[in-house]
Amino acid sequence: MQLSASEVLHTFHRDEISLFLGATFATVGLISFGFLLVRRRFDALLFWLGLFALLYGGRLWMQAQLMSLMVPPSEWFDRLKAATNFLVAIPGFFFFQATRFLGRLSDYIAYISAFVLSVLLLATFFGAPLNALYLVNNIVVIAALFLLLFQSFLTASPGKELVVARNGLLAFVAFALWNNIGNLFGLYPDTEKYGFAIFLACLGYVAARRAQERDQQLNEIQKELEIATRIQLPILPGEYPPSRYFRVAARYVPMRSVAGDFYDFVVAGEKQTGLLIADVSGHGVPAALIASMVKVAASSHKESASDPPQFLSAINTTLCGNTQNQFVTAAFVHLDAERRELRYAAAGHPPMLLLRDGQIRQIEENGLILALFPAATYASATLPLQHRDRIVLYTDGVIEATDRNAEQFGQERLAALLQETLASSHRTAADHIITAVQNWAVAQEDDLTVIVCDYVEQI
Repeated sequence: MQLSASEVLHTFHRDEISLFLGATFATVGLISFGFLLVRRRFDALLFWLGLFALLYGGRLWMQAQLMSLMVPPSEWFDRLKAATNFLVAIPGFFFFQATRFLGRLSDYIAYISAFVLSVLLLATFFGAPLNALYLVNNIVVIAALFLLLFQSFLTASPGKELVVARNGLLAFVAFALWNNIGNLFGLYPDTEKYGFAIFLACLGYVAARRAQERDQQLNEIQKELEIATRIQLPILPGEYPPSRYFRVAARYVPMRSVAGDFYDFVVAGEKQTGLLIADVSGHGVPAALIASMVKVAASSHKESASDPPQFLSAINTTLCGNTQNQFVTAAFVHLDAERRELRYAAAGHPPMLLLRDGQIRQIEENGLILALFPAATYASATLPLQHRDRIVLYTDGVIEATDRNAEQFGQERLAALLQETLASSHRTAADHIITAVQNWAVAQEDDLTVIVCDYVEQI
């Protein structure tokens, strides 16, 4: 049937409010998703608000009489409209769940409603009678809205955001109930969209306030991390002091602003030194705090540094019971130029590498990890020192770095890399290792720490 221009125009005028509100709601939804993309951070409130507004706006357009003139009558289109009608309420219930205003009740309402409405959605495309499906939908939506509204009034000391959301919900419930109850009696009123406009404005206010508060919290956390970084960096030693016998370079690349890797130099005169490296489980501020505790423990027991097993045992005793079940791996080597020997002990740490005469040797003398077992004991490996020996200590972030194929950098690759540095200075060798690992890894997933020490025998 061909309609005249006046009939189309008359239909448009009857639908213009619904079309305008539908376009407005859809625009709000797109703006919400735009904010999510710009912020590059998932926000459940903005996501569910955007989806709710987008679906509701789309439903208004699909139910407009003008759309019926543009799309030929068909059962498929009727079922598509019904499916949209059943789908639109789901993100609204999940929005309330994300606000955490109403506690566990909002979880039950969201999950049960989503399940029932999803069943209706599937039944729509499997040929179930639409009248029966609409009846169930109306009952579920009315019951869920009543529960939300009832619980919102029971909440003790509601905040400003809850009051705003409750008022919006009250307006929406009033219009929605009028619509859904009218539908039960075959009246089919068309006023719900006005309640939704009020409701959406209130939800937008809540989402904006929450997003603003989260941004403020993130800014405060960022400032605290910057302060934590400034506090942590001074606990790491700077350049190794000038020495006739030892040339030491350390490189430290945290995964985040603060890290759980730690290293220290325990210098006891010109002819003796100790190199400590440690790796706290986990990342971020908790690991950094425990790394600071390792620093304190090592400083407190430096008089026993000439005996690596005793030194690690003393650190372990200090840490046990104070790390909230986080553990620490560590390695310590004591170098004695007068005796021309090194003593090495470790606690669950990757083996030390020794480059001598162009050959790599792994030195492994591991005991139990630190901070978990008070009675843990440690043993040491003693080796002679030779002129131009190069010693390398590192954390597991170096060997566990993975490429795009999930292949780890590994011990063998690190050993081969160290052999390549035979003619390089200790500083160049340390830089070369860090650069090679960073180029290998698709992303840095752990802290990276390397200590390179050259022994130079003085005649």
